[in-house]
Amino acid sequence: MINIFKITSFLEGTSYLLLLFVGVPLKYLGDNPIVVKSLGMPHGLLFMAYLVMALLIRSQMKWDVATTFKVLIASILPFGTFYINKKYF
Repeated sequence: MINIFKITSFLEGTSYLLLLFVGVPLKYLGDNPIVVKSLGMPHGLLFMAYLVMALLIRSQMKWDVATTFKVLIASILPFGTFYINKKYF
């Protein structure tokens, strides 16, 4: 389960960065919403999977409430999931 979480966190972080730094500028500056439309749903699913899996592996990783909170908050920060992978795995 931990390996799946690591893969999910990497994919979630990558999809988030693509949306923020490629999709949003293309949508609003280039009037081309294709990246946002094609990455929006997969990113949403990866985001939810990240949150659920973080809660599922919490006891296995022996995370306290503060650490769990940091792991969950990292999913909404650019580069946050990469930081979590580096720090805790």
